[in-house]
Amino acid sequence: MIQTLTIECLCLLALGARLALIAYGEWQDRTMLVKYTDVDYYVFSDAAQYITNGQSPYNRATYRYTPLLALMLTPNIYLTPVFGKLLFVLSDVIAGYFMHQILLLRGVDANTSKTCASVWLFNPLPMGVSSRGNAEALTIMLVLGTLYFIMKKCTKTAAILYAAAVHFRIYPATYALPLFLLLGEDYTGHKQATKTMLDFVRSLVNPSRVQLVLTSVVTFTLLTGLCFVMYGQEFVEETYLYHLTRRDIRHNFSVYFYMLYLSSESEWSLAVGIVTFLPQVVLLVAVSCWLYRDLPFCCFVQTFLFVTFNKVCTSQYFLWYLSLLPVVLPTLRLRTHHVVTMATLWFLGQALWLMPAYYLEFQGHNTFLYIWVAGVLFFGINVWILVKLQDAHVHQPMFYNGKLVKLKLLNVKKD
Repeated sequence: MIQTLTIECLCLLALGARLALIAYGEWQDRTMLVKYTDVDYYVFSDAAQYITNGQSPYNRATYRYTPLLALMLTPNIYLTPVFGKLLFVLSDVIAGYFMHQILLLRGVDANTSKTCASVWLFNPLPMGVSSRGNAEALTIMLVLGTLYFIMKKCTKTAAILYAAAVHFRIYPATYALPLFLLLGEDYTGHKQATKTMLDFVRSLVNPSRVQLVLTSVVTFTLLTGLCFVMYGQEFVEETYLYHLTRRDIRHNFSVYFYMLYLSSESEWSLAVGIVTFLPQVVLLVAVSCWLYRDLPFCCFVQTFLFVTFNKVCTSQYFLWYLSLLPVVLPTLRLRTHHVVTMATLWFLGQALWLMPAYYLEFQGHNTFLYIWVAGVLFFGINVWILVKLQDAHVHQPMFYNGKLVKLKLLNVKKD
């Protein structure tokens, strides 16, 4: 059926399904004790209410996002409480459309491109997350838009979207190095001799890289500067510094959570929290230098590593790398039983974590140790999956001599 429909029809169907979920969610919120709407959506709406009253959105406890998000959701107060949900599901569908276009640019046939995009468009997880009022879809749309316009060689547009993505969420900042490295000789098509150190330094600077860096910096500075003018140091503390120095000792999927919990009262707790960034930094730099020529896969691996090794990891973080999976699917030489095994272990790891987490959260039992053990197991599963995906991936550069490289090894089977 997917092959008989255009990508525009698939996007409309996906949007309709999400709108139906929003309508169902409104009914469930009115009639049931357990609410469909995400708790964060109430936080966003409350922050928007403060803005309409001429106050700071940070008057709302636990609001730790850019004030632009609360500003975008002020129609929740003036028009309808579901405006933000409509914005998020639309962003979710646009992200799926970008996936399709990225694959077409890589030379993937139309039917395969639609099938891969449908993995996102009709996936219950992103459908549920966006329709419940989670804002991750905005950042995901901006990230995929960045990849699309880089492939179109619209460097300035890509830089603007990238800066906006980093402003909304910190994690896309990890793509800065591979983006910069990609815009080298293969991207521009101009080769320079590097006989001396000065020649090497000059080779690092070209119009595309200058445009990417300057446009990104200017855009990010303008967005951040505007927010700073409006809300001052409070904006910097709540939106950025909080996440950098965060010591979240609540139970989460992170392999570090129990260590941070036990050391929370120690004088070394802040240092321990900062040191946990080191494995991430080393791995992200290594992956950037290794895989940057294949940017979609590089960003997928980086995001997977960032989430897996982060000191705070919740279910919504999984969407960050799952949103990049459809654009790398055609380059993965995986058999059906490999996919089934990976998916089964991934969901089983979460289930084993959720069981003791439930007894801690709702029954008040001391299951911290069990949660940590389950987190270690889930960490191991994620590392194993990433190794398998890396092994199954057909590495191909995106650009060569200034031209976009078409994928040629889509159906190669592993020996």
